[in-house]
Amino acid sequence: MSDHYVMHVQSSLTLAQAERMIDGALQAARAAELLPLTVAVLDAGGHLVAFKREDGCGVLRFDIAFGKAWGALGMGISSRTIRDRLGNRPAFQGALAAASGGRFVPVPGGVLAVRGERNVVGAIGISGDASDRDEYAAIMGVRAAGLISHPEEPAENWQSAGL
Repeated sequence: MSDHYVMHVQSSLTLAQAERMIDGALQAARAAELLPLTVAVLDAGGHLVAFKREDGCGVLRFDIAFGKAWGALGMGISSRTIRDRLGNRPAFQGALAAASGGRFVPVPGGVLAVRGERNVVGAIGISGDASDRDEYAAIMGVRAAGLISHPEEPAENWQSAGL
């Protein structure tokens, strides 16, 4: 092999998969009449693979969506599970926020994308509506890419979640 060729670096999540996740999430959101959403998809290393922001989203929505996905990857569990486990541990939540440089957002809407048994290949984070509704769209996005989501099902009453 010649020295002037660059080696192909294998990503855990392809751009095509990330785009299917985003498009599937937004399609589900429109069908459910959710508010405008911002969607960020990260690979297993926490790097941004793809991003879309619907018209009407506020300027912080990217940071929130990224933080939901990044926190899920960082802890190896969905952001809903993080919220549930850390709800009565504010000091630890604060420590995680400090350790992550403020990127840690412990509310629903950060969903892991899993291939096979337990191989996390990335995460999707969504912000724009109530957190449980964001999570619903994220789960639908992961499914649209042919992957398994963690959590596998949305919160029981996601449709009635309020802002």
